Amino acid sequence: MSNPGAIWKQVQRPLVLSVLCGALLASLSGCVALVAGGAISGTLAASDRRTFGAQTEDQSIQVKSRLRLNNTVGDAGHININSFNRRVLLTGEVPDEAAKATAEREVRAVEGVLSVTNELEVAGLASYTSRSSDTLITTKVKASLVDTKDISANSYQVVTERGVVYLQGRVTQREGQIGADVARGVSGVTKVVKVFEYITDEEWKSYQPKQASQ
Repeated sequence: MSNPGAIWKQVQRPLVLSVLCGALLASLSGCVALVAGGAISGTLAASDRRTFGAQTEDQSIQVKSRLRLNNTVGDAGHININSFNRRVLLTGEVPDEAAKATAEREVRAVEGVLSVTNELEVAGLASYTSRSSDTLITTKVKASLVDTKDISANSYQVVTERGVVYLQGRVTQREGQIGADVARGVSGVTKVVKVFEYITDEEWKSYQPKQASQ
């Protein structure tokens, strides 16, 4: 009898890799990386450990945060906003500590935000070459996660800034360590920062039938 988990793994790889390759091409061409089709994004969303409501709210948090930062920090910085289960990660560059503090304050004020991890660097704006390299690293890390046994790659969110990889997601301590080890093994990665929301083994077990049935 076929193993449902193994079947999902076989389906997941081409779906995820197609999204990653499209996102890479969109990024390198200067386009917004909204390349996933409805069927693909729907399939991946179904295996996400966030509720559908949380996934929707994360999108809303990112949009609202961007609007607030455009009105405060503006073009003075390059700020990336990634929300996972209402926990926001800020990365990128700002001109000074005041701008860094302002960005965090504005995002914390957005309705629904539970926490903010402020990893903004006080530095000059990263070059196009640096950002392209970061996009490639992110793509390679995600692909490596897909190829790793005993974990669900869709449980991780990967962000790269200046060679530093930030990992978000709802994972067990074991999954978090595996994900970090995988990321460290990717060429070009200088450091891995874990920004996980940890779940118990009991919670992990509750997700398995849902993922195996996809």
